Amino acid sequence: MQTFGIIGGGAWGTALAQVLRRAGRDVVLWAREAEVVAAIADTNSNPMFLPGIKLAAGVRATHDLAVAARADAVLLAAPAQHLRAIAARLAPHLAKDVPLVLCTKGIEEKTGALMSEVAADAAPDAPLAVLSGPTFAREVAEGMPTAVTLAAANAALGADLVAALGGRSFRPYLSSDPIGAQVGGAVKNVLAIACGIVMGKRFGDNARAALITRGLAEMVRLAVAKGGRTETLMGLSGLGDLTLTCTGLQSRNLSLGIALGLGEALDSVLAGRRSVVEGVASSAACVALAEKLGIEMPIAQSVDAILHKGASVEHEIETLLARPFKAELAPGAA
Repeated sequence: MQTFGIIGGGAWGTALAQVLRRAGRDVVLWAREAEVVAAIADTNSNPMFLPGIKLAAGVRATHDLAVAARADAVLLAAPAQHLRAIAARLAPHLAKDVPLVLCTKGIEEKTGALMSEVAADAAPDAPLAVLSGPTFAREVAEGMPTAVTLAAANAALGADLVAALGGRSFRPYLSSDPIGAQVGGAVKNVLAIACGIVMGKRFGDNARAALITRGLAEMVRLAVAKGGRTETLMGLSGLGDLTLTCTGLQSRNLSLGIALGLGEALDSVLAGRRSVVEGVASSAACVALAEKLGIEMPIAQSVDAILHKGASVEHEIETLLARPFKAELAPGAA
């Protein structure tokens, strides 16, 4: 694998272009925004989404999906709620057996589908893999040490992608559990909003640690119910990503939660942001999927109630604190 297309010109897609160029690969980055394409061509940078970062020489940008599709593999880094439409437009341009690597973290709000299910609907013949883990785009773009999960049901495909993407500062670890990797990447965004609320309310480190731990239990329950494996959620795409997103102030989801905890309104917080906060839509999708699968996710339910159902932060905090005591490791304990 030498030639890669990246679909999505935001911070994450741009950071992945850096990773691939450092690994010596040929890269074409597709962006919806004409300003991004022009800036990469003219200044070798993406000031709209990743200001202050000089891109590696050789990163090319395009507004034409057909150009990005002419590759040995294509990485999908578009926002989760737009992935279906973009993948459907991309699919006719893909050559047979060109793999799609899902780098988007989320659950489709309208259907409750994981990103692999969305991609399979849009491009049913394309082999699939998942890239997930604790990754702030700016640190990846700057070449700071990062470890991720590369999950694929096809072990040979996974190994090829690890070899193509891996380098001294970007270290993919192979997994055979794409479902678990995706659930971890989606649910951690929802839990990070909850952690931010805890921080905004100044409830202390004890409360944040408790929320992360009980949130991990919710994440595991959803992954297992979808067919994933518990051990996957103990790795980089589960516990690793959860830890980063619930403690790192670069997290868009955490900072949104902090603002809510401080009493700001959701609409006003979102109005000042260019980048997508994936946990907002994924919270509703996550809760709907949990209900469909018959599992409890009370933290996710509270986040969804605050974001989408008019519930107050204070009411949802009281609801969680009033839950009955349970054995920590009992089935369904929350």
